[in-house]
Amino acid sequence: MKFALTGVRIFDGFRIHTNSALVVENGKIVDLKPSTDIPDDCDIIAFENGILAPGFIDLQINGAGGVLFNNAPTTATLETMAQAMLPYGVTNILPTIITDDVQVTQAAIEAAIEATHSIPGILGIHVEGPFFSIRKKGVHRRESIRTIGKADWAWLEKLSQLPSLLTLAPEKVKPKDIERLNHLGIRICAGHTNGLFADVVSAHAAGLDGFTHLFNAMRPMTGREPGIVGAALTLKDTWAGLIADGIHVHNASMKLAIESKGFEKIFLVSDAMATAGSVKKSFELYGETIEELHGRLVNAEGKLAGSAITLADAVQHCTNELGLPIEHALAMASRVPAQFMKLENQIGTFATGARADICLLDDNLSVQRVWQDGITKFNQ
Repeated sequence: MKFALTGVRIFDGFRIHTNSALVVENGKIVDLKPSTDIPDDCDIIAFENGILAPGFIDLQINGAGGVLFNNAPTTATLETMAQAMLPYGVTNILPTIITDDVQVTQAAIEAAIEATHSIPGILGIHVEGPFFSIRKKGVHRRESIRTIGKADWAWLEKLSQLPSLLTLAPEKVKPKDIERLNHLGIRICAGHTNGLFADVVSAHAAGLDGFTHLFNAMRPMTGREPGIVGAALTLKDTWAGLIADGIHVHNASMKLAIESKGFEKIFLVSDAMATAGSVKKSFELYGETIEELHGRLVNAEGKLAGSAITLADAVQHCTNELGLPIEHALAMASRVPAQFMKLENQIGTFATGARADICLLDDNLSVQRVWQDGITKFNQ
């Protein structure tokens, strides 16, 4: 089937086009051309208001649709998560397994490997932990946090079979091990870390690529010790994930990070849990109840335990609260995460040959319609 989407602004991942048409055939982007030049063999789908953008890509999502990956590390869980995010414009996710027993982590990796071949929208896996600082563990299970042992390499090497991201504390992992992980093709981010600036510099030289949920669960910047945050803001070739909900990070801090690194190096993440895309307001994590209270997900101690937002919420926050140009916010939710994962030739833009993962947003940036592989998966 060949069709053309037209009548609205089109953001191709880089800039906004007007009076244009997006041509799709067999699940792929064919062309972006003037609306006066639509091929005769196209079915024309015309809209009146809004903007077309590449489908959003969430590289840190722990659960959705009422399920949590840690609680059930299966392909069924991944399918539920992927489906639950489609109404929010998210066409691709990197399901995230947080610190847990090694059996849980292994099962999650096996499920992700299978899902990348069978479930649309599953890119690979994000393993967040267990090589962390106890002091910056957040809600991660203390007894499962450790340094890399020989037995860990069995599951770490399996990450080379699919797009993967590993979050670790650079002060807890030797540079030679980071080099080994990098050679496996794993993207490596610093997170849940109390390391010093020098620790990040050494890890970066060995292959560390970026930072997980910038500002959260990491040593802050001071005048005498730049810390993890200082390293993130000054190492310009690194990337950073950002939870743009106004809860995890103050708006002024978000603006500082975006101005310092440039929006081209910051990708939006939800860090969503089971409540995202669900009517549920609570779930179990490590046998403890996590509740959503006033937009926050907290445990009994009041510690933040992930977020209750989607990337659609994050895009709206960036435009409405931070004052970012629409094209910057949309890029941070699509092209930038694709580039970080080295998947920009497949997803995140409307380049010819890319997958036809598309979302239509109204003028308030609310998702109205979503296509995945050129097939309508959500229609408001």
